[in-house]
Amino acid sequence: MKVPMLDLSEQYASLKTEVLEALDGVMSSSVFILGSNVKKLEADIAEYSHVAHGIGCGNGSDAIHIALQAAGIGAGDEVITTPFTFFATGGAIVRAGATPVYCDIDPVSFNIDPAEIEKHITDKTKAIIPVHLYGQMADMVSIRKIADKHNLIVIEDAAQAIGAKQGDFTVGELGDAATYSFFPTKNLGAYGDGGMVVTNNDDIAEKSRVIRVHGSKPKYYHAVLGYNSRLDELQAAVLNVKFPHLDTWSEQRRAHADFYTQLLNEKVGEYIKTPVKVEGFHHVFHQYTILTERRDELQAYLKENGVDTMIYYPLPLHIQPVFESLGYKLGDFPNAEKAANEALSLPMFPELKEEQQRFVVEKIAAFFSGK
Repeated sequence: MKVPMLDLSEQYASLKTEVLEALDGVMSSSVFILGSNVKKLEADIAEYSHVAHGIGCGNGSDAIHIALQAAGIGAGDEVITTPFTFFATGGAIVRAGATPVYCDIDPVSFNIDPAEIEKHITDKTKAIIPVHLYGQMADMVSIRKIADKHNLIVIEDAAQAIGAKQGDFTVGELGDAATYSFFPTKNLGAYGDGGMVVTNNDDIAEKSRVIRVHGSKPKYYHAVLGYNSRLDELQAAVLNVKFPHLDTWSEQRRAHADFYTQLLNEKVGEYIKTPVKVEGFHHVFHQYTILTERRDELQAYLKENGVDTMIYYPLPLHIQPVFESLGYKLGDFPNAEKAANEALSLPMFPELKEEQQRFVVEKIAAFFSGK
């Protein structure tokens, strides 16, 4: 048996007729830029996020940059964020002209630790970007309180966490803005790139809409420096077909996660740590990520035995070569560094079969037993 990290073929087969009809509708209409499909998706995702505005853009990385620029973050400003995330988070801060200031993570949730944030606030701090890693929200209630105390903007990087919740609060409700990615591997994935800013802030929403079209309003008149980052109409059409299934897919992911956890704790609980669903949080399991001190050996063994895995992420941002000028060093954020050395994500997608999960766990058990 071979178990892929992700397999989108079954999902496409189940939606093929609807997807092709939606794409044909776009082609027949000849409206390819910011048409009715984009508008519908923006409205639906905004409502789903319990906010007033959705602004579709080219990808999740641009979404963060656009939100920062729209919120007035720029040169001379500092933005506090986690070092244990995809490069886009730190990269967007620098692209906006600001300086990323890293803060260690909570070792249980893998998300930025609110108890560490205030240590890094200076008179230059203007914003916080919590990243809802692997599908579980950061502690936004605590982060919002800190932000309000210090008059800071909060932009949620929710690339991996559409549909996640903390209590009754969903992504976007407690931040000044939140950003989504619709990269094909995401819980709600397009058939190419795509992203969105969601916000309750009318000013951020209006500025985001202008920035994504070269800073133009009205057309051909430019008061601000924007760039070309529009959500493609064809991708929006695909996402409109897929969106009604999102919650069902998330529940399937959660069920797969529970099954993994049960099997792993029974068979290899002494050797690994399974992910924790923090009490009061609704985890949507974009990834199912275990911790083990023998991570690299285990990954190699699983690959030899037909099981795909991924490491998200092997080198924290504070020690990435591109950020060397910030002056961070190994040892500055021990929880993030430990996670980077031990985290291994197992196959996870809604259509994952029970026999595939059993096979994955059997191979993990065989590795630790030396068989």
